[in-house]
Amino acid sequence: MRSGIRLTRGALLAQRPSRRAASTTAARSKAFSAAGALALAAAAGPAAAEELPPQLAYAYGENETPRAAALGGALRALGNGTSAIFLNPSAMVETRVYHLQALFQGSPEAGRHAYGGVVVDSVTGNLAGALSFVGGYVDMGEGGLRRSYLDARAALAYPITDRIFVGLTGRYAKITQDGARGGRWLDAGPVSGGLRDDDDVVVKEDAAGEKEAIPVGRHSFVNEFTFDAALTVKATDNLYIAAVGQNLTFPDHGLLPTTVGGGVGFGTDDFSIEVDGLADLHSYRETSYRLMAGGEYLVADRFPLRAGYRFDQGAGQHALSLGAGYVGTQFAVEATVRRALASGGPTTFVVGLSYHLESSGLTRAQSDGL
Repeated sequence: MRSGIRLTRGALLAQRPSRRAASTTAARSKAFSAAGALALAAAAGPAAAEELPPQLAYAYGENETPRAAALGGALRALGNGTSAIFLNPSAMVETRVYHLQALFQGSPEAGRHAYGGVVVDSVTGNLAGALSFVGGYVDMGEGGLRRSYLDARAALAYPITDRIFVGLTGRYAKITQDGARGGRWLDAGPVSGGLRDDDDVVVKEDAAGEKEAIPVGRHSFVNEFTFDAALTVKATDNLYIAAVGQNLTFPDHGLLPTTVGGGVGFGTDDFSIEVDGLADLHSYRETSYRLMAGGEYLVADRFPLRAGYRFDQGAGQHALSLGAGYVGTQFAVEATVRRALASGGPTTFVVGLSYHLESSGLTRAQSDGL
């Protein structure tokens, strides 16, 4: 049993289930925290509850584009376009684009699938902006916790000089649990069944003709705003250095862990390579770190080939990723698969479909980057 997982407000990081751990958590946690912790301990789905740590099931609250996932997450320095709103908002001004992208993210082991979209505009003015909306589900298997979430972000970036860029992202996250009825160790109740909303009920009539109000709604156990801040320095025409802080309101739980880190990337028109690192302050009892590296090569000016590596010190896992796609003047189709090398680790699929609005002639400038 991994002993380093931290139990925090929202209790999204319960240790791997055991009867003793569940009872200890219930005794020590506040009521709001206990709702999530005991539900995790009662989860019936073996992949999410026994084999896959909760942090990985929720991907640390991160969303990814196919390009970012393919490079192992190492895209904080070179992550222009739609990737910037998730990793480094200041990188939006590295290139001139007006892109719209639809996203799908999935992980079979976590029962997680998410859908959303991003729009980024760094063409129509010096102040670049982006919006993203992603919603999805986690642990949706039979007897699972059946959690749903919404992630909405708005980002701005500005070039202070032609070598120094700054950016901010505002983020809203809402997560709701429908609950695991008849869980492995806990029966349905206000804890194991999620945070019930007694005002949201349906009225049913039993065989004796008596009516009963049954709660069907759930309160969200994460419902908060936070923000990211970033700085990118263009050291040379090809070398970028980035520093990023995420979830800087200090939410103090594992779905919105505060992280600080950055990356160094080198890129040309056809080739790029980057190395990133970050410190995660909240996903475990002690600060943990993640190291990422990746590269891409553009074949025939249309077909990106990508590969990446990621080491997660908190989970003790290594992962490799591969990605490919077609990037044209008007649209792009990209896909990535990432797999943890250790047994029991997650497999992640990310697919994106983009339309490049600057190619339509409706904007004042054309893209000068990929």
